[in-house]
Amino acid sequence: MTAMRMTQLTIAAIILVGIWLTGFNNVHWLLYVPAAMLAFAGAVGFCPGAAFWAKLGFKNN
Repeated sequence: MTAMRMTQLTIAAIILVGIWLTGFNNVHWLLYVPAAMLAFAGAVGFCPGAAFWAKLGFKNN
C-alpha cells in the first residue's frame, strides 16, 4: 500500500467519524460522496478525481 492510498483511506475515515459524531440522520447526503470516493480510491488505487483533472489537462503524478 502506498502513502497516497493510506492518506486517502485516512481522510475517508476522518470524514466518516465526523458524520458518525454528528449523527447519521442529521448529515446532508452530499457529505457521504467524498468519503465514499476516497475510500474507493484508497482501496482500489484508482482516484476518479485525479482522472477527471488529468482529462482536463492538469498533470498527473
